[in-house]
Amino acid sequence: MASAAAATTATTTPAHSSSIRTHRFKPSIHLPFRFRRFTPTYPSASSRAISCTISTRDPPELRMDDNGSSTPLQRPDSFGRFGKFGGKYVPETLMYALSELESAFHALAGDHEFQKELNGILKDYVGRESPLYFAERLTEHYKRPNVEGPLIYLKREDLNHTGAHKINNAIAQALLAKRLGKKRIIAETGAGQHGVATATVCARFGLQCIIYMGAQDMERQALNVFRMRLLGAEVRPVHSGTATLKDATSEAIRDWVTNVETTHYILGSVAGPHPYPMMVREFHAKPENKLWKNGGGPDVLVACVGGGSNAMGLFHEFVDDKDVRLIGVEAAGFGLDSGKHAATLSKGEVGVLHGAMSYLLQDDDGQIIEPHSISAGLDYPGVGPEHSYLKDIGRAEYYSVTDDEALEAFKRLSRLEGIIPALETSHALAYLEQLCPTLPNGTRVVNCSGRGDKDVETAIKRLQL
Repeated sequence: MASAAAATTATTTPAHSSSIRTHRFKPSIHLPFRFRRFTPTYPSASSRAISCTISTRDPPELRMDDNGSSTPLQRPDSFGRFGKFGGKYVPETLMYALSELESAFHALAGDHEFQKELNGILKDYVGRESPLYFAERLTEHYKRPNVEGPLIYLKREDLNHTGAHKINNAIAQALLAKRLGKKRIIAETGAGQHGVATATVCARFGLQCIIYMGAQDMERQALNVFRMRLLGAEVRPVHSGTATLKDATSEAIRDWVTNVETTHYILGSVAGPHPYPMMVREFHAKPENKLWKNGGGPDVLVACVGGGSNAMGLFHEFVDDKDVRLIGVEAAGFGLDSGKHAATLSKGEVGVLHGAMSYLLQDDDGQIIEPHSISAGLDYPGVGPEHSYLKDIGRAEYYSVTDDEALEAFKRLSRLEGIIPALETSHALAYLEQLCPTLPNGTRVVNCSGRGDKDVETAIKRLQL
């Protein structure tokens, strides 16, 4: 098994033992996500070591009871692992900050004032709950000659303040950072949407904001760079490596190691060390999903996958519902056989990057293979550990589409529905070309995770209109 030697922040040492009690907790006020409260006990600061225990057993399969219903999976376990994936592969410097962050996250489950403030901001400032929109003309486009076909709905996350799902996580983490007394915020960004969301919430709460962004991404996402600076953020270009999201994330982690006592890192995806994959997933979980359950539910959920926060937020409520297909769509770039793609789950191997074990694009020596995608938000050589877990147990399906296919979908939705999607979202939309002919009459959801204003300059160079 190859390991990602290029992961400059990856470190492994024997794990400390931890006693953790778990039970379901029902807050008095409805949250836009569900908490599972833990009461952890940690060793003293002087004896704390790196926490990472890898199970030698095969990951558990999705279990069914006698009635054919699935038994809920523990995601993650008490060590922050999803099967063999996840964990904490970080320098000891960060262990206290991660433990503090996890404890604060769980403690806020019972904090009435925190819940009230978060719910109010999400409703009045962000604009949630996001509507579920029936895409009538897109549905008509995919009808077969016998007038049958799936019904296509769009999850209108593009209507959120700042234009994507990223604001959900940024708001919640900024409030959490305030509770921890940390006034300096750092973040990484690829497409710029997470950077804009983080800059927005820092302006809202009066926090210092520093955004790390690859120099190449800054060039192709110049509009979002301007928006971040307009909002008062300092945008620091990263020139190392391929100057894209991976390198921006590495630089943000280096900053955090240096300034951990005063700084909170608002990681933008369901990647990184525990508790980030769990925490970001919970903050992105869609409360609107419950509307489907009351109305019969979707048949298939489709979302783009880079790091995977958008998809994981959509999938989360339905992982234990075996009647719902979960489909993630990665970036095939110039094609899976070209070597120029970002299809981590399709072509990757297990390794460690940015503090967690997951599938990675790496060579035989464990060196990271630089990814490619026309979409800056999907241009990442790793993926969230929970996606790796869902792939291995067969609960979710992962496919890929090329740059050209995504551009056609970008144009198609614009002309059929009057909605310009992000190039990230366009990958999920493009997969409808392969999926829809195979589906019976039914219901589907495409998670429209962002709007495409930021991608117009990129599209101009490639589309002939």
